[in-house]
Amino acid sequence: MAKSISITPVSGLSRLPWRAYLEMTKPKVVALMLLTVLVGMCLALPGAVPLQPLIAGMAGIAMMAGAAAAMNHLIDRRIDGLMARTYNRPLPKGKVPVSHAATFAALLALIGFVCLYWLVNPLTAWLTLASLLGYAVVYTAYLKRATPQNIVIGGLAGAMPPLLGWTAVTNDFHGHGLLLVIIIFAWTPPHFWALAIHRKADYAKVDIPMLPVTHGVEFTKTCIFLYTVLLALACLLPVLVGMSGALYLLGSTLLSIGFIYKAWQLKYHETPGMAMDVFRFSIYHLMLLFILLLIDHYI
Repeated sequence: MAKSISITPVSGLSRLPWRAYLEMTKPKVVALMLLTVLVGMCLALPGAVPLQPLIAGMAGIAMMAGAAAAMNHLIDRRIDGLMARTYNRPLPKGKVPVSHAATFAALLALIGFVCLYWLVNPLTAWLTLASLLGYAVVYTAYLKRATPQNIVIGGLAGAMPPLLGWTAVTNDFHGHGLLLVIIIFAWTPPHFWALAIHRKADYAKVDIPMLPVTHGVEFTKTCIFLYTVLLALACLLPVLVGMSGALYLLGSTLLSIGFIYKAWQLKYHETPGMAMDVFRFSIYHLMLLFILLLIDHYI
């Protein structure tokens, strides 16, 4: 009797609705994105970041990013239910009704936009809205199903966060902020194509024209390798314009060499699970790269 009582609350907690709504916002992805937002804020100013744009900017951008993720869940709910990676998401499993998911995404986007518009500045609010629409509508609803270059073109929306951080504290569309966008823009294809190789059968099953499905795995490996070289060049841009110094140059060079080596292994010496190794390495690469930018800025 005591045993059954102790188990029931735990299973009940695991089914709490808020967990499903939180999952729809892709919190891990948003957390990495917020790191790039923070770095964009810090690099935009020589001193400390003012408290109001820091807190309101991070909160508003996080809410709108979460709304974009929820819209992605909503639009992709049919194919998510057919793919091994995503079949257990809240909408395919019926944990959240479609109407509730749509309302949740709309409210989150609205609150985030109002927060940015009134507490930060209109420029950041409109740029963040453009990023949301670029990801949720242009990429998810159209490009993803239309072309194998989907992630290349659509990756621009996902590359915007550091620029959003920059504009949040300066109210200025500056070229140095765009350099940070270029880095993430170059990083996105090798990051996502590695995952697409691992999940090629899934994408083929639901007729999504990811590069490994339309052009083959070997061609995709070549593209990943070439993009890691392009990314290495993009990572040098902050040094070339004087945004960053020796510490960042050394650290980013080592990270670039590591990514290129991983891509070279995938292309010429692949072992089982190598594509996912490259995918995971790419996440740490971006995270450490932006931490280096931050540390270098204050040293």
